[in-house]
Amino acid sequence: MARGDLIKKLLESYGNEDAFRSAAEQIIAEEEIKKNQILAKTLRRTLDKGLSHGGGTVGKPPPAAREKPKGLLPLPSAPDAADDFIERVDTDYNYKQVVLSPENVRIFSDLINEFRKTDLIRQQGLPVRSKLLFCGPPGCGKTLTASVFASQVGLPLYVVKIDRLMSSFLGETATNIRKIFEFAKKQPCVLFLDEFDALARARDDVSEHSELRRVVNSLLLFIDRLNLRGFLIAATNYEKSLDHAIWRRFDEVVWFEKPNLKMITRFLKLRFKNVQIDFQVEDFVNSLDGYSYAEIERICTGALRSSVIQSRKILIQNDFEKAWRNEERRRRHLLGS
Repeated sequence: MARGDLIKKLLESYGNEDAFRSAAEQIIAEEEIKKNQILAKTLRRTLDKGLSHGGGTVGKPPPAAREKPKGLLPLPSAPDAADDFIERVDTDYNYKQVVLSPENVRIFSDLINEFRKTDLIRQQGLPVRSKLLFCGPPGCGKTLTASVFASQVGLPLYVVKIDRLMSSFLGETATNIRKIFEFAKKQPCVLFLDEFDALARARDDVSEHSELRRVVNSLLLFIDRLNLRGFLIAATNYEKSLDHAIWRRFDEVVWFEKPNLKMITRFLKLRFKNVQIDFQVEDFVNSLDGYSYAEIERICTGALRSSVIQSRKILIQNDFEKAWRNEERRRRHLLGS
């Protein structure tokens, strides 16, 4: 049976539709996790029946409305229900603005072609990959790739506000997650959930409290039920901290590594494509080995800023060296060396 604290929460929330719904969903989720499917289905049927009798009138209802059984108010329809937790982001990028490994280029090319043939694939009774997990160290292109990918498939990009999604109140985080997934089911889009490890940490981690473990239980169920006309992209810098059950919920896992020398060369040429320079930028490639794209971008921006301050239209080697030394200083402090 459901935990006592959830039942207590359910009783305490009587009269507060959102809180009641949240507690009820948590109870049903726990019963489903325990494989009590008959009880879970009965509870959900009862909950949905109550929703169907709910009303949302303002002021005193007419007599006919007062005769109806009182139920829960339905959740606001998308996008209003998820509006507090997601933000639409501009995707004015193209594939030429991101440098990926050959393996990742192949993966994304296949995903884009698959998306364009969605109807044909489903007519054959085959699933279309729609749930993607991005893993890798920070600054290696996960967020930019999500934006470029959304642009390539022609879907709007919605970024989840993880700080608002997570609540200190019992059950509310799971309810918030449910709202963003309901939105993604109704609105074809790319839903980008960064810092995914904050929600999907391993349940056997003794440092985590029971509420977060319940959130993971609910998250697993929500992802399982998610039937999208777009994509869910979850990204993490700490894939080792994810719950083991999370991995099989995703159709594709994409690994982002720090760029190799060839990729660094391509990035620098792309970054200075429309800039006049009087030195061979390739001479610095070996010095940038082990850097992330974010770190290299910071060097390039610093060098360009230096030339602007000096009122020069040409980027000189000293500009780049100065910016590189600044980044080296930053790395030494951050890496403790």
